[in-house]
Amino acid sequence: MTVAIAPATSDSAPLDPQQSPADVPEQAAAESTEQPPVAATDADLIAGAEWTPAETDAETDAETAEGGHGEPDAAADEKGHGEPDAAADEEVSDSGSAVDERIARDAHEFGVYARTGGWAFALKVARSVRPGGQSSAETPKVSAKRFGELAGCSPERVMRFYKAWDAAADDGLVPQFEALEPGAEVELPDADVWLSYYVSRNSATSARGTAITAAAEAEGIRPTKALEVAENPTALRAAILADPSTAQAARAALLDRIKEDPALQTELARDIARTDVLKKAVAQEAKAADRIGFVRQIAEQGELKTPAGQKVEAPAELRQEAERHLSLLDELDDDEEVGEWTTEAYDTVKDLAAQAVEEAVERDPELRVQERRTKFYSSLEKATKVFEELTFDDADDIYEDDMVQRLEELQRSIGACIEALRKASDGRH
Repeated sequence: MTVAIAPATSDSAPLDPQQSPADVPEQAAAESTEQPPVAATDADLIAGAEWTPAETDAETDAETAEGGHGEPDAAADEKGHGEPDAAADEEVSDSGSAVDERIARDAHEFGVYARTGGWAFALKVARSVRPGGQSSAETPKVSAKRFGELAGCSPERVMRFYKAWDAAADDGLVPQFEALEPGAEVELPDADVWLSYYVSRNSATSARGTAITAAAEAEGIRPTKALEVAENPTALRAAILADPSTAQAARAALLDRIKEDPALQTELARDIARTDVLKKAVAQEAKAADRIGFVRQIAEQGELKTPAGQKVEAPAELRQEAERHLSLLDELDDDEEVGEWTTEAYDTVKDLAAQAVEEAVERDPELRVQERRTKFYSSLEKATKVFEELTFDDADDIYEDDMVQRLEELQRSIGACIEALRKASDGRH
């Protein structure tokens, strides 16, 4: 569409759609209709598109007869860009009363921005700021610094609009800077395309912005989309809180990142440990994971361990049963509760595994002896550790006859044990 943007008498700065209110200079109060005209200066270049009432009622009648109440025809589009009807010298509202020209001007400028977005302001920069390498003697255009001074904003902000136009020009959407003169009128892209080229902060050129850009390209999306999200974490938080699908995407991204970010691992672990609900949930999930791991190990490796730690081969029917339970678990949807299925699989396979181990030990005399020997050493080690921890410095205070009796009985049991082992030793020799 062709958008006519003529210099106006207002020297207010163009609004940046991506800036917060704090980033935009305070706007001047509405000018009085009594204000005398101001001579055109460089400041005129930064004003909004000027609203100009139609010259005659005859024009209005002709446009109405040709265009009716439907879509604006080509001539009307070229002349007024489809704005609300402004044919009369004086705007008239639905109630028949005159509309203040300042209101009509605002409505016109709003319509221009609604259709073109930031392109309307980028055009002002593109036709008013001279490209790099061009001297002031070659063109009436001004520098970005001077334009920013006239606009009441920083040169960096001006350059963000400049760079957006430059990128669009490289893609053939808008003319190059050299083809534009101050006050030039060109066809502007739709507003929806603006955010594909405009970057509201300098983050794109920073190390952080470069990393975000690379990640976005790897995911097959435009870097500007990712940069917008990174510049507004509050909006990201709101989306995660309100939308389950966004929360799932955030969770998946965190899981991918945590693998290569030790600091994030520590922070998340600390958050979980300090949150009772999460701590309990993690403990339950860890228990379920251990149980599934037990079933999976039997199904995939086909090995069982005896109480003494000896490895025995799992029977074929046990492996088949473990595989059957795993297939049931794998078929569950992500949102289904797996706790009950996990418990059933673990209990069933555990009972069958214990029975298989017992039968294997009974069939193998050597394995049976090894199991008994390991069990004896385990009991002896535990008993020794208990007695080593006992102290009798306060025997006078804790003494009771029952203590001595039980120790004497234990002494006789130990003596019998020693005697049996000595006999076994003599028999071997």
